[in-house]
This record gives sequence, structure tokens and C-alpha cells, in this order.
Amino acid sequence: MQNISRIFVIGATGAQGLPVVRGLVEDGRYSVLALTRDSTSPRAKALAAMGDVSFLEGSFADEAVLREGFRACQGAYINIDGFNAGEKTETYWAIRCYELALEEGVAFFVYGNLDYTLKKSGYRSMFRTGHYDGKGRVGDWILSQNQTNGDRMGAALFTTGPYIEMAFSGGTPMTPRIEDGVLTWRVPLGDGAVVHVALDDCAYYARWLFDNRDRANGMDLEVGIDDISYADLAEAFERVTGHPARFVDIDLETYFSRIPTIAHQPAGYNADPADKSTMSFQDNFTGFWNQWKHRIITRDYALLDGIHPQRIRSAEDWIMREEQKARETGSETLWERVQPETLPRRPILKLSEDGRQGII
Repeated sequence: MQNISRIFVIGATGAQGLPVVRGLVEDGRYSVLALTRDSTSPRAKALAAMGDVSFLEGSFADEAVLREGFRACQGAYINIDGFNAGEKTETYWAIRCYELALEEGVAFFVYGNLDYTLKKSGYRSMFRTGHYDGKGRVGDWILSQNQTNGDRMGAALFTTGPYIEMAFSGGTPMTPRIEDGVLTWRVPLGDGAVVHVALDDCAYYARWLFDNRDRANGMDLEVGIDDISYADLAEAFERVTGHPARFVDIDLETYFSRIPTIAHQPAGYNADPADKSTMSFQDNFTGFWNQWKHRIITRDYALLDGIHPQRIRSAEDWIMREEQKARETGSETLWERVQPETLPRRPILKLSEDGRQGII
């Protein structure tokens, strides 16, 4: 197989992209060419400090820029920001990325994917989630293309989900609040569970795909910590930190009444609100919470144990590790992170940091 030393990364400054790049460059095995609109931004500077990371300034929605990036690298990691572009635009450019990478001689292509929830639910529209289905359709298409093109350019999907860090961060669908001294998640989850993903594990899994291309070619690596109910999340937080926490189930109407300013805006902030294919934030996240409430998404945890024996396996495991990091580095504990004055200052998601604004 062609040697891979340099990887073109789209989405490098996002929540997932930062650990993925770290996992690729930390031991010098790979270098990264990161696409960014601003190579002087704080997130770009954080990437540059990780090791052999250089930058290509431009947009994923520019064919000339994409060709330049793919031509300069032997590998590609593509995770387009659907909350910027919207479902329709993301679909086009994700497909075009695959086509251009193949044409420009990339040896291995990893697509940052999410579950095709609509398909997995038997095409029931109560589960339609635009930012999931937009990626999932493309993921299916890439695997079908790989059946013909896999000997010319290998390809794999890296299917993630909501980061567990989002449950302790501002500006996410599951941001908690402290109510009467109790850390409280009020979300429409019922008896369901979220297949949360740990960002630290993303570094390992993405690296594994490039290191094991023979096995990974044609693979959909679906990752997660566990099926985490929020009652269990609250109990784990209490056990580890000693601070009180609870989960309060609410209905969808109550949930969206708490975010009235964005509920009827497009889920992808650059999508055309007049386009009838554009899902509103409310419609998109109705499907999102329904998929978890009804446990549509599952994972093969035994497979993940074999691939990553040291992976994070429970909410309690993740919380313990975060508290240990805080002790060792003198950084904020989880309880300190979720204080009202602190929570808005630590957005894990780039779209929250950007205030849902910016060009494609």
C-alpha cells in the first residue's frame, strides 16, 4: 500500500478535529495539513502547538482549495461542519470531497460520519435528524463507491455521536444548569440513553484507522462509550464528585420553550430558511432526542474493546478521568466548569464559540 505521511484534515479546528489531529501528530508518525478560514485563530494556534501541523486557508466549499489540499497529501480526514453549511450543502461538498480525493491520488480517505438515523429507524420521520442523516447518507454512498474504488483509494467511516463533554459545556443540546445547588439536566430523554463519545478516545480511533488501513478499508467504525442514561450520568457525577446532580425528564414542547430564540431558525445557520428542504432547529432536534429516547442507535462494544482496550467504558470512568486531570494540572473540576459564571466561557463546540455565525 502507498505510504502515508501527510494527512489533509477538514474540520481540524472543531471539537472532534482537535483530538484527531493530536492523535495523528503526537509521535511524529504523520504530519497534518489543516484547512482553516483563519490560521491565526486560537484553535488554529492550539493545533500548531501539537506538532507538525501546517495550514491551508480557505473553505471546504471551494474546489480549487480542495484540490490543493488533496494533491499535497496521501491521506484525508474529512469532517464537514453541517451546522454551518446545512444538510443540503454538506451533502454536495462531502460527495465532492470523495471524488476529488480519488482523482488527486489520495491513498486513504476517512469520513467523519454520524448514524443514518432515518434509515436505522426504518425510515420513520419522527426520527429524522438532518445533521445525522446528511452525513449518514454520504457515508452509505462512500462505502458503496469503495466496493468499486477500494483498490485505488481506501475509505473508511468514523461514526461518532454527541461528545460526553457536551453534557458539561455551554451551548449544546444537553447543557445542564445548577438549580438550588443541584446540577440538573432537563432533557426529553425518558428511559432512553445517549451513545456518548469521549473526545480523548477519538484521537485513538482516528489514528487506528490510518495505522490499520488493510482492516479499516470499507469499514464503518461506529464508536461510543456506552448507552448512557441521564439518571445514570447524574448518579455517576454524585458518586465521583460528591456534588448533587439529577436528571429531570421533560417533554419536547417544554424543551424547545427554553430556547425560543433559535428553535425556529435553520439547524444549519447558513442554510436557506426559504428552502423547504431546510430543517429548523426544532425539527432537527426533535428527531435527535427521539432517536435516543427510543434507543435507535446501538454500538458493538465488544468490537471497540478489541480495537481500543483502554477505551473509556462508562460515564463514571470519564468523570473520574476528568477529575484526575483537574487535580494533576490544576485546571477546573467538572463542578467548577458547570457554574453559571463559568459555563458560557468553556464552549466545547466551535459553533457555540462562533455564536452560530460565519461564512461557509
